[in-house]
Amino acid sequence: MRFYWLIVGILAVWRITHLLAAEDGPWQSLADLRRRVDKGFFAELLDCFYCLSLWIAAPVAWLIGEDWKEWILLWFALSAAAILLERATTRRNEAPLATYIEDPENDDPKSGG
Repeated sequence: MRFYWLIVGILAVWRITHLLAAEDGPWQSLADLRRRVDKGFFAELLDCFYCLSLWIAAPVAWLIGEDWKEWILLWFALSAAAILLERATTRRNEAPLATYIEDPENDDPKSGG
């Protein structure tokens, strides 16, 4: 397998997974799809980027791999690379940690504070 096929595979898995899991799609079609599969296996699959990337990576690995050992390794590697790419490109809306600053006046053991 050539190196560029690996890069193309990683980008394809990330793009398709991101499209299905997080984007509305053209004419809100993917958002409607996610609403229609409200419960069950497919709803959980479309809600989990990690799970979905495994399912998307399997056929891509089969397409670019050359034998069964490479298919299996590529399957997990493509999913892992898509997950890392998703983590690198997603902004977290988490609140920053609280800052704790000790008062130097109360650190003197002689003062009893």
